[in-house]
Amino acid sequence: MSYRSFAQVLADKQILVCVGSGGVGKTTTAAALALAGARTGRRTLVITIDPAKRLASSLGLATLGHEIQEVAPDLVCNGCDARPASLSAMMLDQKRAFDEVVERHARDPEAVKRILANPVYAQISGSLAGSQEYAAMAKLHELDATGRFDLIVVDTPPTSHALDFLDAPEKLTQAIDSPAIEWFRKLQGGGRSGWSLLGKTGSFVLARLAKFVGSRFLDDLGVFFTEFNDILGGFRQRAEETFALLRQPKVGFVLVSSPEPMALREALFFHERLVASRMPLAGFVINRVRAHQPADAAPAVIERALATAPAVAHLTLSGTSVRMAAEALAAAHAEQELLATVDDGALRRVREAAGPDALVVRVPLAREDVHDVDRLIALGQILTAPPA
Repeated sequence: MSYRSFAQVLADKQILVCVGSGGVGKTTTAAALALAGARTGRRTLVITIDPAKRLASSLGLATLGHEIQEVAPDLVCNGCDARPASLSAMMLDQKRAFDEVVERHARDPEAVKRILANPVYAQISGSLAGSQEYAAMAKLHELDATGRFDLIVVDTPPTSHALDFLDAPEKLTQAIDSPAIEWFRKLQGGGRSGWSLLGKTGSFVLARLAKFVGSRFLDDLGVFFTEFNDILGGFRQRAEETFALLRQPKVGFVLVSSPEPMALREALFFHERLVASRMPLAGFVINRVRAHQPADAAPAVIERALATAPAVAHLTLSGTSVRMAAEALAAAHAEQELLATVDDGALRRVREAAGPDALVVRVPLAREDVHDVDRLIALGQILTAPPA
């Protein structure tokens, strides 16, 4: 289904997943869409992975953490005709989200304690490939199942490649299922005595490893992968369920970019992946688009305007000074026009790649960052405005 505006998207979807490379305004876009959704009467949650304090302060929150917090109704309702539904926010704690998956799938409470206390787990849960993205997906699955919210807006992890979000489950299971890890897992099947089954070559390898990392670390490693193997099926199951959730019609992916070539290339690559995976696209948001200036800016016109402008009428300027100022302003205008034309070309590439029916919203370059509710509301109005 193609949408004419994000107002339609917010009315139709239950989950919006904002994706894009770092530094393109993804977190702010997610917050603005969530706020706009709440102001239409939907119980809304925005999940961010961005540790910046700007979003919390924009929503009137002192801090933002793993626990869901409700934004003050008066802020959400700022300028509303009728009181809207609630807006809540949380910042995903990757480690805690990963721990929650372990707790859900481990066989017994004692196994949970052993895994969480294992120093190898402490390292892997924070640095294993795809762990942050997997944690975000698992939390989304959990919150959707509660039925507590009408709309969930997810700000995906800030990565150099937006495709990492979709590849996370596969990367994680591949890392855990690697031959080297399976080797440790089998050896540790009978406890520490398992090391004796290695034979001379294996014993020599372990002895060399122990010299660098310590025998205690090797024991922790073996015990961890034995324990973790019991819950690996749960990890795979949750990954498959979440991947299936992301294909449902109630989900919409919002591809956020700027006109910069690298960011735009990333968004278009992700679009290709969505099409290939048959995942639902909601639309594109292109932030920081430079606008065209008034057309009549020839140096002679600017020179006459400067000579008669009230702001400079009291100054004693020579004709040369006025002319030089006019030429400088005209040059700046020409540069701005060139940049705006380049951005126009970027928007055309998006429309050519996505098709004429795709929703593409351009957000003008702003002089200041969004750092309060008023600016979030204003951005939401730009995003949800009907097509021109």
